[in-house]
Amino acid sequence: MTQCVPDIDRPRMHLDMQLISSRTVPFLGSLSLAPRLAREALFRAGGDRFILYLEEGNSSPTSEERVIFLDLREALIWLNEPPEQRGSFWT
Repeated sequence: MTQCVPDIDRPRMHLDMQLISSRTVPFLGSLSLAPRLAREALFRAGGDRFILYLEEGNSSPTSEERVIFLDLREALIWLNEPPEQRGSFWT
């Protein structure tokens, strides 16, 4: 029987993140003008640190992904955006 033995020679860094909210945002592709969906997810990374993950929504190798670090105020703004302003963090 195999057993997993922790590597005690190297200290491990743990990054605990909690998913706060996620949503999809409809948009028109800039080149094709075809309707598409972008994905956004807000994570809490301890204390008052937040991470906003943005993904363009298609699974092609050229799709765009972004990671934005937010403070508490910016995270609250993202959470409370009205539907017509969703996607504003892409600009």
